[in-house]
Amino acid sequence: MRVVDRARVTMVAAAMPEAEAVEELAQVFGLLADAGRLRVITALLEGGEMCVCDIAAACGHSESAVSHALRLLRAHRVVRVRRSGRMAYYRLDDSHVRMLLDLALVHIGHKGETDEPRR
Repeated sequence: MRVVDRARVTMVAAAMPEAEAVEELAQVFGLLADAGRLRVITALLEGGEMCVCDIAAACGHSESAVSHALRLLRAHRVVRVRRSGRMAYYRLDDSHVRMLLDLALVHIGHKGETDEPRR
């Protein structure tokens, strides 16, 4: 017979983000789940503000593929654009993206380590 810890369930339910926030978070993580987009983000992390042609050359992708990735990333406020004449220069929207990737890299760096079983 299952016994539900009502106090814990109530506490956890109250701490859960709103459904809309969870959906938006899932979309951001979905964007980050693509290796090509991660290369674009990494190029911007390392290179700062860059034009599409420089990002494409750094990533080894076509300018068309990079432009498409940048459109998606911009739509979800991961990158922002600055226009100068006919040129567009992209950069990360804020430092939170760097923090997400840095944490993810630390996490995968623990691969193969054994953890104590959870209790």
